[in-house]
Amino acid sequence: MRKLLLPLVVLFLFQSCISKKKTTYSKKDSNKVAETSTKNKSHGEKTEAFKKAATFAIIRTTSVEEYLNVYGVIAQEEMKKYGIPASITLAQGILESGYGMGKLTMKTNNHFGIKCHTSWDGDFERHDDDEKDECFRKYNHPKESFRDHSIFLSSRSRYASLFELRRDDYKAWAKGLKKAGYATDTKYPQKLISFI
Repeated sequence: MRKLLLPLVVLFLFQSCISKKKTTYSKKDSNKVAETSTKNKSHGEKTEAFKKAATFAIIRTTSVEEYLNVYGVIAQEEMKKYGIPASITLAQGILESGYGMGKLTMKTNNHFGIKCHTSWDGDFERHDDDEKDECFRKYNHPKESFRDHSIFLSSRSRYASLFELRRDDYKAWAKGLKKAGYATDTKYPQKLISFI
């Protein structure tokens, strides 16, 4: 019996020492090439319900349809928890991130163009937007960006009127986001509506 247990214990110890680096795969090709890097710096604004990923992972999507397939479930989860219509979250993600392939998104996993603001003490990246060299939040995994988007909208008083709207009234949500100052683009509501 001892002779059987010893190899099992050694195997168990060996397996537990192997790095458990989280990887995500591109759906672009069937070879499943993972893109990760080890980066363990923590972010600000942690929530108990959502643990941060330990490694930086990029998920490549090559079309709007693929973006919807990859992030649709996450947007629905966020809608159930925070009350933001999944259609609005996905439309904003598609528009702000270039369906996940924008230059800023590829460097930061920031799918919603959320800037640092004074309360942010996590990782960030400088990027030219409305002004030169603006500070944008950086996340280890796209799912963190979706959660931060939900927290961002639900915790700021300027967006409070949105949560009085029906979830299925995406046109009112799109117009309300612009009115509350989410984006400077005057055609922002029309762009979101066209994606939906």
